[in-house]
Amino acid sequence: MPANARTPRTRWIEAGLDALARGGPDAVRVEALAAEMGVTKGGFYGYFDGRPALLAEMLDEWERRCTVDILDRVESEGGDPADRLRRAGRLTFSDDLHRIDLAIREWARQDATVATRLRRIDNVRMDFLREVFGSFIADPDEVEARSTLVFTLAIGRHFIAADHPGRTRREAVQLAGELLLRPPTANS
Repeated sequence: MPANARTPRTRWIEAGLDALARGGPDAVRVEALAAEMGVTKGGFYGYFDGRPALLAEMLDEWERRCTVDILDRVESEGGDPADRLRRAGRLTFSDDLHRIDLAIREWARQDATVATRLRRIDNVRMDFLREVFGSFIADPDEVEARSTLVFTLAIGRHFIAADHPGRTRREAVQLAGELLLRPPTANS
């Protein structure tokens, strides 16, 4: 009789991130995750010392996927500054990762430890934006303004409920992003 295959650690983390994105941190429950995955919760405790350990590893995974891996990829693939910024935005705020990012932002409103971590990650992201914008914009105020606006657009685009006559929301957001990526004009 073959031994039962153990549910991989990564599957627990992935299920936790999915539950977080759907229902916030309260939705990340060992029993519910096990039921959803069709496994017993016993295997969970072979990997994690309890729910707080899972939550911490979920944050580690989010940070790795949404920041470290993306910045490494953007740097390795190169390109001009606008291409690098587009790539970073497309990868960081893809629909599958953006939903996790939004859930962590909501969680951070209720948990000071998560808020501290989010601030650190956002600072890494803003430093990247400042560095890239600074490679073609000399005015530090403009660098800061564009970095802030691009980041705000990336995070907040899902909260915009307005109509965009003649355009989809995606087209309007893309238009705004492209405006922010333009090199400064001679008279600016």
